[in-house]
Amino acid sequence: DFGSETRSKREATAELCALLAFSATHNDDKVGLTLFHGAIEQYIPARKGQKHSLRVIREVLAHGSGDTPEEVEQAQRVRRRWLPFGRRRAWWRTKRQATSVAGAMEFLMSVTTRKTACFVVSDFFDEGYLEAMRSANRKHDVVAVLVTDPRELQMPNVGLVTLADAESGQTAVLDTGSSAFRHTVQRAARQRIDELERTFRGNKIDFIHIDASGSVVDPLVKFFRMRERRMRR
Repeated sequence: DFGSETRSKREATAELCALLAFSATHNDDKVGLTLFHGAIEQYIPARKGQKHSLRVIREVLAHGSGDTPEEVEQAQRVRRRWLPFGRRRAWWRTKRQATSVAGAMEFLMSVTTRKTACFVVSDFFDEGYLEAMRSANRKHDVVAVLVTDPRELQMPNVGLVTLADAESGQTAVLDTGSSAFRHTVQRAARQRIDELERTFRGNKIDFIHIDASGSVVDPLVKFFRMRERRMRR
């Protein structure tokens, strides 16, 4: 939900999903959606058609981050219907827990038999997911899409602030007036992105970086042109 410029990361993600969905529809391909946090919160099986693509986009925009009764019920329905018997893993325990990319990859492998192009859109504030993505990429065409906001990469000088970790709930008071602290944050954020890109590419997983304050189209066009050149070789 975070956004420091004209749109949030959620809105940038929805725009990205819209581009992918309508591109797939134009090519007469199927489109599906899995929304996840600590657990799989919603699953829409892949289908064709513009009406279906519009539903996918609507769900990305409308899906909340709270634990409403409707969301809990939806998560339970997904679990009962789509999780195969004998594979009820720890990542189904509760909705509000740290992001589990590995759980989403396991879910993909359990419900998708045919090879698919899977765009994993996340900020990747998670650990221990690489092996699951590597395993999924052996069967499917997995593309990691990192979405960031400028304020995550460069913190402004606003004095003492209390920040809460959205994943763990832990809080800390930070002095943003310290130039050394701001430079440390900026360097660590840049290193994290570079390391993510190196790690994914080193494991033959394609990588796209989306800045929520900038164009979503340009990075996607650049990615598809790169893929096209690679296929010609």
